[in-house]
Amino acid sequence: MNYNIPENLKGLTEAEVEASRKKYGYNRLEAVKKETWADMLIDILKEPMLILLICVSLIYVIIGDYGEALFMLVAIIGVTAISFYQDNRSKKALEELEKLNEPLSTVIRNSKIIKVPTFEIAVGDLCITEEGNLINADGTIVHSNDFSVNQSSLTGESFSVFKDSKSEDNKVYSGTITVSGLAVFEVEQIGKETKVGKIGQSILGIKEEISPLQLQIRNFVKGMAIIGVIIFLAVCIFSYIKTEDFVTSLLSGLTLAMSVLPEEIPVAFTTFMALGAWKLMREGIIIKRSSIVETLGSVTVICTDKTGTITENSMQLKHLYDYKSDTIYEQENFKTKELDELIDYAMW
Repeated sequence: MNYNIPENLKGLTEAEVEASRKKYGYNRLEAVKKETWADMLIDILKEPMLILLICVSLIYVIIGDYGEALFMLVAIIGVTAISFYQDNRSKKALEELEKLNEPLSTVIRNSKIIKVPTFEIAVGDLCITEEGNLINADGTIVHSNDFSVNQSSLTGESFSVFKDSKSEDNKVYSGTITVSGLAVFEVEQIGKETKVGKIGQSILGIKEEISPLQLQIRNFVKGMAIIGVIIFLAVCIFSYIKTEDFVTSLLSGLTLAMSVLPEEIPVAFTTFMALGAWKLMREGIIIKRSSIVETLGSVTVICTDKTGTITENSMQLKHLYDYKSDTIYEQENFKTKELDELIDYAMW
């Protein structure tokens, strides 16, 4: 394909590519250790409330109350299944950052236009991007022809931005899309050093904090466990002194401890948190941890940036005003022949 590239743009030589690669590496986001389903399941089951429920169900089995044990087991399985599904969806959403590269990119090397795997793009390469292409590295425009780019993946704004080598903003960024024209840019950042790479690293580096409710629940579980152990030991010792039967004393201690502890409270806590996360998920919201539901419920102020970031990146006609008749039409009226024709003219 003839790109009409100026002859002075010769690109890197093979030796320069190798030298650049040794210094800056490959055009890849830093590899992240993949969590297996077993790792995710263990993380979920490490929650204090679920550990308490598992212990309670085992104690019910020991004392022979299989009905209560089954009830606890169903609650544990239900909550774990919802949490596991949520965690898996969240993990897949984060992995989408790694797919913001096309398999092949067009570059100029040794005065020739060639296609190379995107991960082989080197700092200093001259990359060619044209209409419809995804830009795969950050760089500075050195040549362009009617070039515009959509940067909504970074800025949230859906409109196109025209750029050239002489404009104030002559930079292009990985993850953005060429809307029109053609541009040749010199690569300056690749992989995790690009803007989109840094966004990915910042997301992966987020430290999970304990929510206020989680902290209260952990203290509650700890308190319940201490009370249960004290009652269990007291009853066991007292019963053994009277009966000198260790098995009977053990069962008596377990039975009384279970009758005192309100095990339905942990079931209610975990179930309602999981159901809240499930409801938000049905609205298209990814909830990584069910405890976030409680945190969101306590929010009084939300700080967000301008339009485009939290919208669907598209516009929709809601009302139509006819100045001749001084009438405002709603969406349900748009299907009439007259208004449909008027909308077509307005679009042009």
